[in-house]
Amino acid sequence: MQNANELLGKRIRELRKRVGLTQEQLAEQLGIDQKHMSRIELGKSYPSLDRLSKIAETVGAPLPGLFKFRHLSDEEDLHKQAADMLQQLGQKDLKKVYRILEAFLEG
Repeated sequence: MQNANELLGKRIRELRKRVGLTQEQLAEQLGIDQKHMSRIELGKSYPSLDRLSKIAETVGAPLPGLFKFRHLSDEEDLHKQAADMLQQLGQKDLKKVYRILEAFLEG
């Protein structure tokens, strides 16, 4: 199971790549060295709120968007999270999700 720092780092890396920045380019825009940026993305260093805000601005995401990283969890966690979400659905929505999953498996 990954901790929040590791998941935050993965999310930052995902958003950085989405906008086409290298680690070095993002680090430069943040005023830090590339090694520090690497440590943030690996979850070994937790950035300050000011730095998180600057990261979000630089990658074009709202600050809360940096913390939307549940999809980056390992496979075991994803299975558990999906099962938890499915249990919250009513029968009508559960049938819709079932049909979607069935289509994925067929296609």
